[in-house]
Amino acid sequence: MSKSYSVSVVGPGALGCLFAGKLAKAGFRVHLIDHKQDRITRLTKNGIEIHEGDKIETYHVHITSHIPAGQDLIIVLVKSYSTASLVLPQDTIILTLQNGLGNVEILCKKTNAERILAGTTTESATLLEEGKTKHTASGVTVLGSWTTAPVKIALDILEQAGFKIEITNSPGQVIWEKTVINAGINPLTAILNVPNGALLKIREARELLRELVAEASKVAGTEGYRFSRSMIEYAEETCELTANNISSMLQDIRNGRKTEIEAISGEIMRRGTSAFLTTPRTRTVYQLVRSLEQREIS
Repeated sequence: MSKSYSVSVVGPGALGCLFAGKLAKAGFRVHLIDHKQDRITRLTKNGIEIHEGDKIETYHVHITSHIPAGQDLIIVLVKSYSTASLVLPQDTIILTLQNGLGNVEILCKKTNAERILAGTTTESATLLEEGKTKHTASGVTVLGSWTTAPVKIALDILEQAGFKIEITNSPGQVIWEKTVINAGINPLTAILNVPNGALLKIREARELLRELVAEASKVAGTEGYRFSRSMIEYAEETCELTANNISSMLQDIRNGRKTEIEAISGEIMRRGTSAFLTTPRTRTVYQLVRSLEQREIS
């Protein structure tokens, strides 16, 4: 008989609702953490929906503005720009699966670094509307200890919820790998307003995708990260495999929301500058996406 764990999922976005719903389905005590009181009221009343193929399932989880005591695991899935505002306990295992660079470092300063797990997920989800998420593709969640945090509880919880999990001894490596791919795909899809696969069909866009990935890879190299395969080929393969997907950055632009460009292109640009490495194409797409954000917000 499996243990009934208590899990908090921080962030009611597409992935937050997906993880919370699947954890609830597995029988765990789940809290979904949201900072907006009016949305908490609505989600508490309506529940959260997961759309998977032709199937729609509704789950009623505990929705609150703060992380309750006694949690076995906290999964952080807020947008990267919200990481600094989180209030976190000091005695609970925390797993971040956020996009971009810098989230782990912020979390380590806010809580106990020895309790931090970090990684990435290729689970794909689209927020159809508030509390309703479409699981567009299953993927793999890779996680590991940032310093000395035990992985067993997180592994047990996520596997029982039906997620495919891989353990890594180098979570920094997998975070950089995903960031390099995102640095090419996400800004271009947001700027061009196209799904991922369209980047391979437009010659100039494909060339720029390759150049962006190459710049990001060079910056990763200044921090000691080396990749076992061509990241350019990996980016193009990702576009093929997710041809119809609408990137999270494009979803944000379409909905007039702030994007994670700072944690992706912005961080690559700043880290490159610190290493005396220029990233002109990364700077250009960064400026364009920031311009789109301000246009949409205004």
